Amino acid sequence: MTRAPLPREPGQETRDGRKASKKAPLIILSGPSGSGKSTLIRRLLQESGLPLRLSVSATTRNARPGEENGVNYYFWTREKFLKELAQGKFIEHAEVHGQLYGTLRSEVDDYRERGVGVILDIDVQGAARVRSLYPDHLSIFVRLSAWEQYEERLRSRSTETAASLARRLATAQEELRRIGEYQHVVINDDLDVAVAELRDLVARQFEGEQGEHHA
Repeated sequence: MTRAPLPREPGQETRDGRKASKKAPLIILSGPSGSGKSTLIRRLLQESGLPLRLSVSATTRNARPGEENGVNYYFWTREKFLKELAQGKFIEHAEVHGQLYGTLRSEVDDYRERGVGVILDIDVQGAARVRSLYPDHLSIFVRLSAWEQYEERLRSRSTETAASLARRLATAQEELRRIGEYQHVVINDDLDVAVAELRDLVARQFEGEQGEHHA
């Protein structure tokens, strides 16, 4: 794959006299389990026609069946994760159920400099940390219109125990309380409509428009 050239400094002109563009967008997406966020992201990457990629996080948990190192996650030992953390390689990190997760700077900064927009699929705590570091971000919260839909969708997966379902629903309630922290809200009751709305928001960010707050 041919890499896009690095952008010039702000205000510096290109050879044809046009102003050089700014860094590609950083898109923060959050939403409760069952909101369909992963499907939205997959459709956006496949159909938008925009130079976008999904950031790959690092984790100390074991790979699940079908997961690939460097595609779904970077599966690291705890020792390697802590070493990279000490060297300042992470934008944000957290420990969840005894396992470490984190967003690598190299997964964000290098690509944005080359004109590739980066999507972060991240929880509300991590999103808050990233927003403080990247004031030029675009933040979007994905939700459903009715609370009952979350439980219906999670039950339909047939992978949740009663305990894990209760835990995910409790987390969803906590996340929904922080919806006002995001610039935009996309309601994912109709997938095609939600994909179109998400694509429009991201395209406008590439064009340099400032998003309004729609919480």
